[in-house]
Amino acid sequence: MNIAIIGGGIVGLTTALSLNAAGLRATVYEAVDELKPLGVGINLLPHAVRELAELGLLEKLKQIGVAIDGLDYHMGDGRKVWSEPRGLSAGYRWPQIAIHRGKFQLFLRDEVVATQGANAIRPGHELAQFEQDDAGVSLQFRGIDQPMHADIAIGADGIHSALRRQLFPGEGKPLWNGVSLFRATTRMPAREFGARMLWAGHSVQKFIAYPIVRQGDDLLLNWVCDLRTAEPGGEPFEDWNRTAGKELLIKRYRDWRCQGIDITAIIEAAGDVFEFPMVDRDPLPRWSFDRVTLAGDAAHPMYPIGSNGATQGIIDARALAYYLASGPDPVTALADYEQARREATARIVLGNRAGGPDKVLELAIQRARDPATDLESVLPMTERETIAREYKQLAGFDPDVLNQRPSFSVEPQSPK
Repeated sequence: MNIAIIGGGIVGLTTALSLNAAGLRATVYEAVDELKPLGVGINLLPHAVRELAELGLLEKLKQIGVAIDGLDYHMGDGRKVWSEPRGLSAGYRWPQIAIHRGKFQLFLRDEVVATQGANAIRPGHELAQFEQDDAGVSLQFRGIDQPMHADIAIGADGIHSALRRQLFPGEGKPLWNGVSLFRATTRMPAREFGARMLWAGHSVQKFIAYPIVRQGDDLLLNWVCDLRTAEPGGEPFEDWNRTAGKELLIKRYRDWRCQGIDITAIIEAAGDVFEFPMVDRDPLPRWSFDRVTLAGDAAHPMYPIGSNGATQGIIDARALAYYLASGPDPVTALADYEQARREATARIVLGNRAGGPDKVLELAIQRARDPATDLESVLPMTERETIAREYKQLAGFDPDVLNQRPSFSVEPQSPK
């Protein structure tokens, strides 16, 4: 099959690598003229790292990211709500890796070029429209007279997907809950933080931090301030590279300290701060239309809660390759892929809207706002354990289930 992937982000590139490993040919069409290391940090949960490990990428990933071994939840006043091991420390067969999003994307690009050649990625190809018939898909790109033809097309072009927009023309803009994500990085001594994730606060004012790069005795700390800046349901701003000042953040987080970590000092020592709206879209009733389908944020954009956005897209990529390599024909394969992934990811989208694993912080502030309140008496540890366990089951990374799940790997078939 000649497979067209629309979008050269994390999901599009992982799809290309997955298809190649299964013996299938793909071309990635990317709208921008040059891929650049944009963004800040992401967490690759063990069920995503498993898929990357089965592509032979684990050792390289560990060199450019940080293996995370724990997660700590705190209230804004520093009281600990929940703590748990992560990655190998939690009994998974694969680690959890925090990494710089842009560097990870360029790493995947380099792997695609190394395994499939430079022509496997076509920059400067912004999709204008597509048409399909029984013979395949015709793709028209802006500024390019001659359309490209493929047997199937995969839309991995993000939350503003051009392919999704043609399939669902009346959908409109992403849905904003009124919370802005202020994101940046700060270099600090490794002894002051460690290989753990810190979550503090609650839904309308939260601080999240974790290391994404080791630099000698220092580390690069990725951090996010979640702040309610508008009413839910408003129109989100569309500048995805919008910078923000630190004054508001310093004022709102003054005197916040957790585990001896001075959050205000971290903010003050940061480089540029970028502001993003916390947006998602309603789950779709359908992804696959004969020879066309969606993956990643084009299919199921979700709130960045529970570290599941990139992770679920990577699993999409591997599932796509599995069904295309083992299915009887392309149309059936795309339908089987959707059957396996659409409802599962829809549940995560809705679960994240309800707070996901961060719900434990919301319950803590609701029931124990007074620092004198005994947290165990109003939010028993058994209830906290249930919230953590149920989210892992919802998102597909319960350790026992993940460790035993069959692989998506497919051995390429020899030519007959």
